[in-house]
Amino acid sequence: MNAEAAPVDRLNAIPVRVEAPAPRPIRRIEAFFVRHREHLMWVHGAMFLGFLALIFLPLALPEPAEDATALTDFTRLANFILWGLWFPLVFLSVIFTGRSWCGLLCPMGAASEWANRKGLQRAIPAWVRWEGTPILSFAFITLLGQTVGVRDHPEAVAEVFGGTLAAAILLGWIYGRNKRAWCRHMCPIGLLLGVFSRLGAVQFVPKRPRPGGERYTEKTVCPTMISIPHKQESRHCIECFRCVQPEARGGLSLRLRRPGEEIERIAHHHPNPYETWFLFLGTGLALGGFLWLVLPVYERFRQALGEWAFDRGWFWIGESGPGWLMSVHPERREVFNWLDFGSIVGFMLGTMLAITLILGLTTAFAAWLARRQGGARGFRPAFVELGYQYAPVAMVSLVLGLGAALFEPLSALDPALPGLVKGTLFAAGLLWSLWLGDRILKGQGLTGGRRWLPALPGILGSLAVGAAWWPGVFGV
Repeated sequence: MNAEAAPVDRLNAIPVRVEAPAPRPIRRIEAFFVRHREHLMWVHGAMFLGFLALIFLPLALPEPAEDATALTDFTRLANFILWGLWFPLVFLSVIFTGRSWCGLLCPMGAASEWANRKGLQRAIPAWVRWEGTPILSFAFITLLGQTVGVRDHPEAVAEVFGGTLAAAILLGWIYGRNKRAWCRHMCPIGLLLGVFSRLGAVQFVPKRPRPGGERYTEKTVCPTMISIPHKQESRHCIECFRCVQPEARGGLSLRLRRPGEEIERIAHHHPNPYETWFLFLGTGLALGGFLWLVLPVYERFRQALGEWAFDRGWFWIGESGPGWLMSVHPERREVFNWLDFGSIVGFMLGTMLAITLILGLTTAFAAWLARRQGGARGFRPAFVELGYQYAPVAMVSLVLGLGAALFEPLSALDPALPGLVKGTLFAAGLLWSLWLGDRILKGQGLTGGRRWLPALPGILGSLAVGAAWWPGVFGV
């Protein structure tokens, strides 16, 4: 069995049953994508060219005027498309369509797979297949994006997004055989989208499932190496429709479900400790990447770090470093030095560890209380399952904090409207997390009267994430 294959859990395994025929609207959707999936190459080609234009064309254009807007300047337009539309809407889309972006539209994944067909097709090594690899990939890209100013400078956009595209193509050229090793193992946002896709209303399920739990195999039609008959989770499914054959007795079929259903019954859908810890770590790192821009505590931290370094004669810390590592743009009145670089990275990592500690402790306490209240799970599986309850509040926080540009045009209608929309989404995410915590506890065998006590740590953890994002999202 492959290293990523899950051990058989006979208590939590999904019962083996043949799926009932899908409703007619679902069959029509399946038929449409199956009929046109050979034409997706043209969609991928158009997305690839458009992506190249967004990340590289601004480098050849004059500097935008101070009063330039997305309607009058392409550089501003490209920035708004990336940060005001693409980033928040891709995350929100997983609620309605799962990881459809990855399979139907993403130019990086398509380019990586195209390179794989023409490349060396070597065996995927263990260091790529390690489940911690996408966590490191996400951390590296997130930290680099902050230090080079990826939200403000076209040079940084070209470096981060262009470099990621080049890495996807290179990995595809070297490793795998007609597979998307990049999408499965190394995409910086692939695992994040995978976690949130468990909240989605779309699921592809085996028509004739086999027992034994989720499995990883390269001997499959699936480009992300899912064993089709053993599929239980949404995380790695990019919805390319290659496994869907409406007239066949086997393969997968499309199913619509209640949003959040998979996490409500996470014990039956291959819960993964790497995924839980990534949810904690990723939430904290993204939070730190936004809060250093708005909190006075960052400036105090930077000053204290600088004084400590100068007291030891480390005067080089006041010098600028290479432009590929930090923002050096004197023409735009932004020049980082090694002190800025160390402060930003240190603040983000510190925030990541603090949020991970808070969510880890609250989840551990909830798992311990669930056991004390008669829960059927051991501490470790209870901990992994309960960690998923933070997915909605984490996702909404990311959308509101890092995709704030999406809401700015609403101020033209009413200055108070962006805050109202943000507040509504924020409250919805918080309540959804609390609901999922209750459902997970129910799945662990706790009756209504026994669930409220182990639910309290989860409530505190969700409120802690909300309180941490509040200054960045609402500016107070």
